[in-house]
Amino acid sequence: MAKDQLHVLNALDVAKTQLYHFTAILIAGMGFFTDAYDLFCISLVTKLLGRIYYHVDGSATPGILPPNVSSAVNGVAFCGTLSGQLFFGWLGDKMGRKKVYGMTLMIMVICSIASGLSFGHSSKGTMATLCFFRFWLGFGIGGDYPLSATIMSEYANKKTRGAFIAAVFAMQGFGILAGGVADNIGCSSNAAYLGTGRTLWDPHGSTRGTGSTTVWRIILVRCQRC
Repeated sequence: MAKDQLHVLNALDVAKTQLYHFTAILIAGMGFFTDAYDLFCISLVTKLLGRIYYHVDGSATPGILPPNVSSAVNGVAFCGTLSGQLFFGWLGDKMGRKKVYGMTLMIMVICSIASGLSFGHSSKGTMATLCFFRFWLGFGIGGDYPLSATIMSEYANKKTRGAFIAAVFAMQGFGILAGGVADNIGCSSNAAYLGTGRTLWDPHGSTRGTGSTTVWRIILVRCQRC
């Protein structure tokens, strides 16, 4: 049995670069892309959350998230990521990486949508719901990180393994960039819809009922990869 497994690994090491190598790069690379998007787009979304849910009527400045709420919203997904890496790394060795990889994708899709649908009767309730779903989103991301890299390294041949893994990790930078672009497009579109007299720099320009609530939800929900 061990000899058969070594034979398979040796065959992958000496295999010529073929279409399935690039397919593996695409799948694993998009994993890192969406992971980075989900983790880092929230840092700009918090600006909208403060203006919408913590705006004080009559104030000369837009609302901002309290420091403790901002820290929770920004950091809770990273706590989930740490937990997910430990759990899914162990589970992948027990059940097989491909099967567990599919599980992490489902968690990411469901929790991404749920984050955009966060609800509550008060500002604190909405933030608590968002943090809950963001934690489990990070939990799924934590499993996707090690599994994507491992799957790519297993499929790559010895000659191109370093370049292929570097290409996969490079997608993280594009994911961070996409998060910033999505935030800016959403905010700019909302400002244009409100008109030049009511932009996001206006204290009343991004409060309830102006469309900004829809903007931050769309940014968080955005389509996951197939």
